[in-house]
Amino acid sequence: MPTLHTYDYAVIRVVPRVEREEFINVGVIVSCPGAKHLEAAIELDLDRLRAFAPALDIEGLQPWLDAIVAICRGDANAGPIAQLPARARFHFLTAKRSSVVQMSSTHVGRTANPAGVVEHLMRKMVRVPA
Repeated sequence: MPTLHTYDYAVIRVVPRVEREEFINVGVIVSCPGAKHLEAAIELDLDRLRAFAPALDIEGLQPWLDAIVAICRGDANAGPIAQLPARARFHFLTAKRSSVVQMSSTHVGRTANPAGVVEHLMRKMVRVPA
């Protein structure tokens, strides 16, 4: 029987007008300590974002989203947070914020394939069904 790993995840959201608390899911971040796996994925549906928030500065948003992915990877150019242990990076990224980029509450799951969790969650939580 395959080994099941426990993982935590949060959905990355764009909240154009924080006071309205309306959002679009644009990515996920997954932490699986048992498999030493921390990964984030982001996909912007530009047409959907523009329809939802015509005044949103999407180009200004992109560096913030790129930083999430870079911090997860531990890129040296992503600053001191990227040099922390993986669990500390996950908790830093998923902390509550009142900003245009926010995370959902964290959720837990179990999987035999930690590397496949991000793709599964992207299909389930981010991409609009065809």
